[in-house]
Amino acid sequence: MLNLPKNKKIILFDGVCNLCESAVQFVIQHDKKDVFRFVALQSELGKQILKHIGINPLKIDSIILYQPGIAYYYKSSAALEISKSLGGFFHFGTIFKIIPTGIRNHLYDYIAKNRYKWYGKKEQCMIPTEALKMRFLE
Repeated sequence: MLNLPKNKKIILFDGVCNLCESAVQFVIQHDKKDVFRFVALQSELGKQILKHIGINPLKIDSIILYQPGIAYYYKSSAALEISKSLGGFFHFGTIFKIIPTGIRNHLYDYIAKNRYKWYGKKEQCMIPTEALKMRFLE
């Protein structure tokens, strides 16, 4: 059994993707209620979480929002749930739920497929600063 914080929502992200890192930095900046923790998909813990929730790590190129013991979301649904959890103005992002999931995910997949070409890729996963280390799970 994984030892994860039960009162936090865990965002699994591509740790070498520049777009994904920017999204993580955005969430950190706007997470005023300290709701989220972060794990790179490539990390050992990331792989363990994927196995635990039954997702093949070789077939995932998406952000995943995992609420231990409750649910998980991926692709556009994860992005919308994260937006909802940020609250305030960002809660309005949930209006995109009116768009059918298949259409949202088609657009999401197009961006995910091109993310390295458009935004670049790092050689290794992001290393958080000392000030941010508590927000990342290992």
